[in-house]
Amino acid sequence: MQEVETKKKDIVNFFLKKGLLLSQDLLEQLENEKFFSEICNLIENKTHQEVTVLNKKIKDILNQTTTSNLNWSEIDKINVISEKKGNDYNKLFEPILGSETHPKPIEKKTDTENKVKVIFSYDSKPKKRDAQDFVGYFNNRLQTTRNILKQRQELQNPISINRLLSKKDREQVAVIGMVKDKRYTKNNNCMITIEDETGCIKTIINKTKPDLFDVAKDVVLDEVMGIVGVNGENIIFVNNIISPEIPIAKEIKKANEEAYALFLSDIHVGSKNFLEEDFNKFLKWINQDLGNEEQKKTASKVKYIFILGDSVDGCGIYPEQDKELNIKDIKEQYQECASLLSQIPKNIKLIICPGNHDAMRVAEPQLQIYKDFAEPIYNLPNAIMVSNPSLVNIHSSDIFSGFDVLIYHGYSFDFYAAEVESIRNNGSYDRVDLIMKFLLQKRHLAPTHTSTLYVPDAQLDPLVINKVPDFFVSGHIHKAAAANYRNITLISGSCWQSKTAFQEKVGHNPEPSRIPIVNLQTRQIKMLKFGN
Repeated sequence: MQEVETKKKDIVNFFLKKGLLLSQDLLEQLENEKFFSEICNLIENKTHQEVTVLNKKIKDILNQTTTSNLNWSEIDKINVISEKKGNDYNKLFEPILGSETHPKPIEKKTDTENKVKVIFSYDSKPKKRDAQDFVGYFNNRLQTTRNILKQRQELQNPISINRLLSKKDREQVAVIGMVKDKRYTKNNNCMITIEDETGCIKTIINKTKPDLFDVAKDVVLDEVMGIVGVNGENIIFVNNIISPEIPIAKEIKKANEEAYALFLSDIHVGSKNFLEEDFNKFLKWINQDLGNEEQKKTASKVKYIFILGDSVDGCGIYPEQDKELNIKDIKEQYQECASLLSQIPKNIKLIICPGNHDAMRVAEPQLQIYKDFAEPIYNLPNAIMVSNPSLVNIHSSDIFSGFDVLIYHGYSFDFYAAEVESIRNNGSYDRVDLIMKFLLQKRHLAPTHTSTLYVPDAQLDPLVINKVPDFFVSGHIHKAAAANYRNITLISGSCWQSKTAFQEKVGHNPEPSRIPIVNLQTRQIKMLKFGN
């Protein structure tokens, strides 16, 4: 036994002198003299500036190239990535192998495939719904959001509402519930009733606490939130209102190389107000036939185009719409839209979601645009069809996790622009970034029951923002905007339709023919304008 331990010690010392550490699995194999000799011959007379851990897989790598061409300092990093992600070890080492085997190793680090991974796209089969589906839908929302809230220190041990009855008066309590009712008392204090699976209870937010009172003003029906306060007789005197929110420490990701994503929305092909000339300018630019050299260079590096709903104007969306249509057949609208999109270079991925003007149900979640109507778009080789809402990951590689992009057309935005006081008083439709920030804080795309039409799914609520995205992108408002909230990039697409008579009636003031474009390497956003 002593002889075996001495042999192991000698092996370890041999490699330590060369600046290399051994894993246990490789050390056991090195007790075989033939294997030990092979490894020694591979690394003989080589020194390394940084200590690196070798494991049994390294022999295959050493056989592929000379050690002089191997970036030893990267081995630990790549090995960790391999173990975490379950990736092929040799494939992960391609970026650091020498030129004898790989003439252009640096290029291996560049994601040339424009990867798009659909993380979530709703695809539930239609079925008859009943009252129990609504119960399951809201119970699922409550449970999912409760799990998010319980990550907050103040809400790690919330109490169910029915147990509050056994609590002594004036005792500190924390509960999580869904807002059932909101009203103001005769003394102008805010009274919010919340409920969970066990019961409901009233809460009072006193006007003498101005900061808390301002928070209460923006509370909407059916949102899920946490309440911390003092227990009274069947009432809670609130000291703090806690929304699910976005973590402050959200990482801001950046790609390893220069690449661009741009965001189109509300093209409205088929409308008499469709700005065809402006859209053709965009097509010329994306094909590098328009613009200065710098603009053409940017166009050449566009990898992803998001089309965020309302690709066509549709039929029968609002009263007397037919009078404002240039193409009155929905299939012909999609045919024309596909003809335009086909002019975009095929190496650029098109991620397309539906909107309330597309040929499908308005109720959310909207499935992918119906193929029966939009088959020409499905036939585009670079088109990726997703639901509304959906979550996709772009630009991932073996050494980069990519960007998670939350896609939502924005049908619920009208409700919150009008009903939430802080949004209404600070620009309403002109501040779509405030609407998007509000929904991120609530971790739901349409928390109030009446803010959008929806299909209740008893298994999940697809409108809950469960996974924190890197980008939150939308359309619908017909105004291009960009902002940042807790390292999440907020982007609203513009439109390609001038103001219609209906928009004039409802007070919409579109800003058409603008495209937000993001440099994925720097996360810098620019606004391209193709109209007057």
